[in-house]
Amino acid sequence: MLRKALASVPVSNMKFTSVLVLFFCSTFNKSQGKSKPKPGCEYPPSQWCRSLEIAIECGVQKQCLELNATRPNSAVPRVEVTLYYESLCPGCRVFLTQQLFPTWAMLHDIMEVKLVPYGNAQELPSGNSPFTCEHGEPECHSNMIEACILHSVGLYSAFPVIDCMESAANVLAAAQPCLQLHIPSMTWDSVTTCVKGELGFKLMHENALKTNALSPAKTHVPWVTINREYTGDFQDKAMSSLFNLVCKMYKGGKPPACTGAQKKLDRSLC
Repeated sequence: MLRKALASVPVSNMKFTSVLVLFFCSTFNKSQGKSKPKPGCEYPPSQWCRSLEIAIECGVQKQCLELNATRPNSAVPRVEVTLYYESLCPGCRVFLTQQLFPTWAMLHDIMEVKLVPYGNAQELPSGNSPFTCEHGEPECHSNMIEACILHSVGLYSAFPVIDCMESAANVLAAAQPCLQLHIPSMTWDSVTTCVKGELGFKLMHENALKTNALSPAKTHVPWVTINREYTGDFQDKAMSSLFNLVCKMYKGGKPPACTGAQKKLDRSLC
């Protein structure tokens, strides 16, 4: 039971490391007299709740259980938010970096995000390039880079990279340094192999099929669906305050971030 509870805590995203550090620094047992892991612990704070063995080695079993106790009921479906976008569209970039990513960072336990980089691109039946993009070849290239990273590591690890790219002045130029920053174990060569090979074109073809299958048909980007449904009301609310929309749509017990509830914590500080 304890193993299952601890294993359910996601910790791989470095964006959440500071949250975990703050939690442990704020709640560490006073009787231990200090807010540091046991001397034998060789793991960073972001890894402490990855497994029962690590939690025991670092002496944080109690804190990991308390952290897990605040998580929503896994039996309640999460709110699914899908973004159909193109990487160089100014409106898409603003929505992704100022609404979608921050909301996911705070509410990732109650929401599921899907990204479909394609947007207003068109798939051509023939020619040197099988796709044309609204903002030219650089957009086709960066769309494919993001699709390849998503395919390789999944959204949880890929999202910080994509947010980093879309926040940069030059999305395409930021791709490699953003990858190195957030997923240092993934080589840039593996991304370029995907982009230049059959896999990259296959992924873009799949995104084209998903985008073209939308009902109602997409008329602009960013195009946001909630639980696989598009309405003008959903779109307006997502664009103005996605955070409030996700909190409202979630059917289970609201997490503290939604309710503003404050949890009484141990007063010991780091």
